[in-house]
This record gives sequence, C-alpha cells and structure tokens, in this order.
Amino acid sequence: MVSVLHGVRSVVARFSRSRFFRRVGPTVMPPLERGMAWLTRGRVPLSGLLVPSLVLHTTGAKSGLPRETALMFCPEPAGRMLVTGSNFAGAAHPAWSANLLAHPEAWVSLRGRRIAVRAELVGDDEREAVWAHIERQWPGYRGYERASGRTLRIFRLTPHPA
Repeated sequence: MVSVLHGVRSVVARFSRSRFFRRVGPTVMPPLERGMAWLTRGRVPLSGLLVPSLVLHTTGAKSGLPRETALMFCPEPAGRMLVTGSNFAGAAHPAWSANLLAHPEAWVSLRGRRIAVRAELVGDDEREAVWAHIERQWPGYRGYERASGRTLRIFRLTPHPA
C-alpha cells in the first residue's frame, strides 16, 4: 500500500507542478475542497487523500474576520507543522500568509481535531534545511518557488494550549 501511495503521490506531484495545474488550480481546487468538506463534515480535505493536509483558520490581516484555507503541510517532530505559501506559483503571496504575519495565533483542523497553533515565519538561517525536509515528503515542491519568481513564505505552526 505504501508503494502505491508513493507512486500516486509522484504522479500527482508532477501534475501539480505543471503550467496547466498552476493555471486552473486556483479556480478549480477551492470549490472541490469545499465540496469535500461538506461531504465529510470537515473531517477530510480533498488534498488530504494524497498528502498530509489541514485546514488553517486565521484572522484576516485587514478585515479582522475569520478565514480558513485548506493546505498541504509537512509534519515535524513534537507535532509541529510546516506550511508553504506557494499560491500555485503565483506572483503574489497568498492572503493566509499575510494573515499569519499580522495575527500569528491561529488554529488548525486536523483529522477532525481543533488544534491551537502559533505561527512563526521560517528564517533565512534555516530555509535550506526546511526545504530539504519538505522535499523529502513532496519531491520537486521547491519548483513552485522558482516558477513564482519570489521567495515563498514558509511558516512553522507550533501547537500550544488554547
């Protein structure tokens, strides 16, 4: 089963780095994620069928309103999670990353559980090591950074008592 999942992830990873996916993904994926959330009562993000995924709940940087976004994440020791602002290799940073910069206290929905987290932007001193860790899980993911022409924001989400 593990080898099948690895093979499927390899195909999906290659497809997700294509120009076609980067063009249609921002339009197609959010409604598909919402549909899956409705079907599973929020327990399983669509992307979670292939990769570790969570729903990030933030406070809007400008509006102050609650926001949520389904994201792939890379697990770290002690329950920490890495999330990367690839934005389908778009030229702009995703809104959720600005939300975390303005309001680092957030929470995630992970496998039906609500977990309070504090977000910290990964610094330049550890970016290379963090990218190596991310790419062990999702080979070629850094290609989004090259394709976007910007330095992607990577956040470490650390669980803490609410």
